[in-house]
Amino acid sequence: MPNFNGVWSLTTQLQYAADWPIVDRTIALFGGGDENKNVIDTVSFVAAANATDFGDLTVARGYHASVASSTRGVWGGGSGSSRSNVIDYVTIASAGNAQDFGDLLSVNSSLTALSNNTRGVFIGGYNGSADQNVLQYITIASTGNAQDFGDAQAAHNYGSACASTTRGVFLEGNTDKYSYITIGSTGNATDFGDAFSGKTGASACSNSTRGIFGGAGSGDLEFITIATLGNGTDFGNLSATRNNFGACASSITGMFAGGNSNQDVIDTVTISTTGDATDFGNLSVARALYSGALSNGHGGL
Repeated sequence: MPNFNGVWSLTTQLQYAADWPIVDRTIALFGGGDENKNVIDTVSFVAAANATDFGDLTVARGYHASVASSTRGVWGGGSGSSRSNVIDYVTIASAGNAQDFGDLLSVNSSLTALSNNTRGVFIGGYNGSADQNVLQYITIASTGNAQDFGDAQAAHNYGSACASTTRGVFLEGNTDKYSYITIGSTGNATDFGDAFSGKTGASACSNSTRGIFGGAGSGDLEFITIATLGNGTDFGNLSATRNNFGACASSITGMFAGGNSNQDVIDTVTISTTGDATDFGNLSVARALYSGALSNGHGGL
């Protein structure tokens, strides 16, 4: 890398800067999975590699959901020895065990979540007797219990969700319906469009422009443009057919990890293009991650 030392003109500096490679410094965390795992793995988006140990959740659980700001990762709900209302968090830059954040409005598993840099929203789920339509939110930088946000269009579980800085989009489990919310306000979800196939047990990730939804046992991926209402469009395929995996993203790359039948595969796509996912590495422990993946560089930041 050239050393300017105040000698080269600004024009020359900019010419060199334009040639420098873009380095993706986003960090992904994969927390929990199945009903007896509390492990949190970490991997950098910068280069293909296997995940390494970060720490542990406060409660071993799967069927949970996660949100993140640029500094903090948060997991909520799920099912372990019993259904949980636990919310716990970590500081993404510092490896270590999760700490207590607060509680969801009620015990809830098989839910999903989305966030921008300020607010995380948890969506739907199953309370042990019925599917839920509740939307609830937290302020990520503080700690405390979740608060009511509004309602989804329908009660559902096993959904998937992504976000830009202003809008959250989620696919209702057991349906092919996309809904959206404005993250900075509160209120009920509104119709966005349709998926080209049902995706119960799918996961989603995004940059600030495009969201990618995939899985549900089919292996296919589809995308939406978050700012524009409309139906899903074919993107490509995962490296292996699976569901109940975790998905997260940087501004460049979408990452998918784990899955049913205790898979440990991590694969990636380039969000701005279309095409099939390619192998990235492996988790430290094979597991179904559900919605337990997060990053400090996703589309809501």
